[in-house]
Amino acid sequence: MDIIYKVNEPISVDTFVDLLTRSTLGERRPVTNTVCMQGMLDNSNLIVSAWQGTKLVGIARCITDFHYCCYLSDLAVDAACQRLGMGKQLQAQVLAQLEPTCKLLLIAAPKAKDYYPKLGYSKNERCWELPAGQALAN
Repeated sequence: MDIIYKVNEPISVDTFVDLLTRSTLGERRPVTNTVCMQGMLDNSNLIVSAWQGTKLVGIARCITDFHYCCYLSDLAVDAACQRLGMGKQLQAQVLAQLEPTCKLLLIAAPKAKDYYPKLGYSKNERCWELPAGQALAN
């Protein structure tokens, strides 16, 4: 399988949504909200994509300062291409764009919780989440 990895290659929202759906990550993303999905693409400052010809088969979508921290918001690989090392290669390509002082942070999908420790990630018990639309408590 010939896969080409690209950094910050423009990706249409339809192509992005199609990949998320084929990867099952679409189950946890607002794929029917085109404005939100376009905003996710437009406001990411590091996107590594994997292409098989003209077909998007993998993506690592990040928000980062490149020096201290990088939030890997989406890591998606087409279900037909999983377990071939593409997810690991996408992460390696992300790391290649970052300074050595930069840590990689992510929230694992439930099905992937056993995947990340095998790559050297450690679990962080200090993560907190304020749900969308919820105001800060008084």
